[in-house]
Amino acid sequence: MCKVTVVIPNYNGIRFLRDCLDAILDQDPDTPEYEVLVVDNGSEDGSLALLREVYIREYASTDYGSPEGDASGQALECRAPGDRPRVRVEALPENTGFCHAVNVGIGLSDSPYVILLNNDTKVKSAFIKSLCYAIEKRPEAFSVSARMLMWDNPELIDDAGDRYCVFGWGYARGKGKPAEQYSLPCEVFAACAGAAIYRRSILEEIGSFDEEHFAYMEDLDIGYRARIYGYRNYYEPGAEVIHYGSASSGSRYNEWKTVLAAANNIYVVGKNMPLLQRIWNLPFLLAGFGVKFIFFCKKGMGRAYVKGFGKGFTRLFSAGGRAHKVRFRFKHLKNYLAIQGQLYLNVFRFLKKT
Repeated sequence: MCKVTVVIPNYNGIRFLRDCLDAILDQDPDTPEYEVLVVDNGSEDGSLALLREVYIREYASTDYGSPEGDASGQALECRAPGDRPRVRVEALPENTGFCHAVNVGIGLSDSPYVILLNNDTKVKSAFIKSLCYAIEKRPEAFSVSARMLMWDNPELIDDAGDRYCVFGWGYARGKGKPAEQYSLPCEVFAACAGAAIYRRSILEEIGSFDEEHFAYMEDLDIGYRARIYGYRNYYEPGAEVIHYGSASSGSRYNEWKTVLAAANNIYVVGKNMPLLQRIWNLPFLLAGFGVKFIFFCKKGMGRAYVKGFGKGFTRLFSAGGRAHKVRFRFKHLKNYLAIQGQLYLNVFRFLKKT
């Protein structure tokens, strides 16, 4: 059994796939045994053809086995030539969202650790071993986030772990700042699922990614849930990856993404905070959401933000939303108090831009 499975969700990402896969298949010789699983979310851009031709059919003539299945929902797999790891492809018939895709990948693997990796990335050669080492030496760790660098300027940070504050804002630590300032490991509120490792045993305890999210803030949500259960999330600068960003949604700000992010903002608060904590934080949350509304109004997307709010409240009271709500338990009280301290502290960190 492999120590780690790298799950790569893909939706119409053909222009990134070769760089992404070639880099993840070219890790340092002392990297722990791993496999790569691409979950294709109903791509229509030729992604599956590329995967077949370059990463499946090309290897089928070797002595490492022939691919099985086809691209109509069946799993494809083969053993790559030489010492390269196994590559598998799971083709979904339609776009079911990031959360469902990665849950499928997690369910199809059995390794003790799972790395989630966006398709619009290019990892460095020490990526996998750095993440494995970082999580193995911390038995309390649920996840470890990689050092994500900007594609067009890799001297700058794209994400050095995620933070969440009392205003209801989730934000990427260090975004746009020199990477050299983020060269030390540290604890973060949650890992960015664009490039992070997760411990399977804790996923089995707290549950996988909440598919009510579809995409965006699902990584903050699951990191939040892990903290409620008493686990921690970390950042490891030795695991470097260059990230293009917004490859699936098309841009950093657009109406579809604004609606989805606003809905998920409300959903994260409602499902993870007990009633008393929501009441306590209400003035901060109203202020934070108000600032966000003004921000999106200036971008011409105020109506989309309000629409997302409505969708978030509707989801909270839906059958799916109620089923995914984290139930308050007194044994987790100290964890809720610790989280509240982080919510306050991360406001000052945000203002200081650290």
